[in-house]
Amino acid sequence: MRIKTTTLALLVIAASAAPFGAALAETKVGVVNITRLLQESPQAQAASQALENEFAGRRRELENQQKDLKAKEDRLQKDGAVMAANERASTEKALRDGQRELARKQNEFMEDLNVRRNEALGQLQRAVLQEVQSYAKGAGLDVVVADPLYASPSVDITNQVLAALQARKGTAGKP
Repeated sequence: MRIKTTTLALLVIAASAAPFGAALAETKVGVVNITRLLQESPQAQAASQALENEFAGRRRELENQQKDLKAKEDRLQKDGAVMAANERASTEKALRDGQRELARKQNEFMEDLNVRRNEALGQLQRAVLQEVQSYAKGAGLDVVVADPLYASPSVDITNQVLAALQARKGTAGKP
């Protein structure tokens, strides 16, 4: 009796699991390497270049200010022994004030750069996500997994999404 009950229970479990196995076999899965898309897409390269162009002037200004301060410091080291005490004190004060001002400007620059970089990254992530979703719908995929530990190359859609991003970038610049 006990063996019959166990066998019957196993048959019921197997019969109820069969539809799940069939549904799982029909599910179309794709995987995508988001990190690669964020690094290699033309939109990422354009965003990086735009940030570089936007902040290049301020970066040059800070570099020039740093060179000027270095020249003043070198002059103070060289001529400090022959300077009058009050001239030396005023030069040292001007140098300290300049260094403080430079540090403040550098911090402000880095904060502004980080804010803009985060904004650009957010826009890029949204564009990549939208393209992945668009490709998945067009290809009839049921599930897309981002950055799996392992995936067969047959389900990897990274190259196709990257090609779609490149095609979109090519048509975006045309009137």
